[in-house]
Amino acid sequence: MDSLAGTQSYYQEADDGRRKRTFLIVALVLIALALAATYYAFTHGKGAADAEGQGAATIPNVTVVIPGRVSVEAAISANGTIAARREMPVGVAGEGGQVVRVLVEPGQWVGAGQTLAVIDRSVQAQQAASLAASIRVAQADANLAQAELERAQALVGRGFISKADMDRKRATRDAANARVRVAQAQYGEATARNDRLNIVAPAAGLVLTRQVEPGQIVGAGSGVLFRMARGGEMEMLAQMAEADLARVKVGTRATVTPVGTDARIAGQVWQKSPVINMDTRQGTVRIAVPYSEALRPGGFADARLVAGTAEAPLLPESAVQSSPEGNFVLIVDANNTIKRQPVKVGTVTDSGVSIASGLTGTEKVVALAGAFLNPGDKVKPVVQKSAQ
Repeated sequence: MDSLAGTQSYYQEADDGRRKRTFLIVALVLIALALAATYYAFTHGKGAADAEGQGAATIPNVTVVIPGRVSVEAAISANGTIAARREMPVGVAGEGGQVVRVLVEPGQWVGAGQTLAVIDRSVQAQQAASLAASIRVAQADANLAQAELERAQALVGRGFISKADMDRKRATRDAANARVRVAQAQYGEATARNDRLNIVAPAAGLVLTRQVEPGQIVGAGSGVLFRMARGGEMEMLAQMAEADLARVKVGTRATVTPVGTDARIAGQVWQKSPVINMDTRQGTVRIAVPYSEALRPGGFADARLVAGTAEAPLLPESAVQSSPEGNFVLIVDANNTIKRQPVKVGTVTDSGVSIASGLTGTEKVVALAGAFLNPGDKVKPVVQKSAQ
């Protein structure tokens, strides 16, 4: 009996040990599974959060402006050359001769009739002196004929002189007086020709060029010796497109800036071309400007013409970009995506750049850092105060 009881006790203890080990193994497995599940949830949850955070971090903030529409000057830009408004070519008006002195230089102001160059007149002076002497000779003959006529008239009443002699003496007196007038006319002609020997300014103005030197022989075929700008008045021959030409009227205000200078010279359109060049599709506008040392005929200049006012969007200069295809801006659409919008630039002022076409004024236009963005990029728009 004792042996049986001991055997049963032994098996009972063995079963209890197995149950404890099984329970311990199951507990360990459950703990391991719980740890694995916790780790999985932690790692995947963190990765998703990181991915979401990284995605949010890659969308940049972009400053945009909603330009609206403001009243701006409708300006037209053009370029062209400077010229004398009324250029006067000066040459030899008389018979010419050898130049003795040149009295002016380019850039000098001269008055009407002022001598520009002196021509040698030594021969012409002698001829004029000879003609002056012939006047005195003819006058002496006329005086003698008059005296003889008067003496004859005193004797005609006594019958010493016939009526025929009286007629001859009157004819002699009249012929002598006529010879005096001929000599005077010849002398006047010689004097006038001598006065035309010198080269003089036909009107007051500015000397532009000089093509004569002392010792030079000049004549009617010598061409232009001096060029002058009458009154010093200048003009700009501005070339502009056919569409812009239609917007310009006589009297339109303009500002002319010669190339290479900071000068801004106020002018006014005084004439516009009635024809268009068929090759360039451009016309010429003539802008009258007062004299300035910065203006040199033949030089190049830019002009800005104010052709009234218009309502247009106004953007900062940093918002407008250029490409070989033309000007454009970047806008942010309703999905916060960058889009490229071609535009035509109008007036450029200190306040900004007006947009002639391409925008309505309600768009969100990228104001800064547009060069670092591409169409299709996602952004977070930050609206700043309008350019207006």
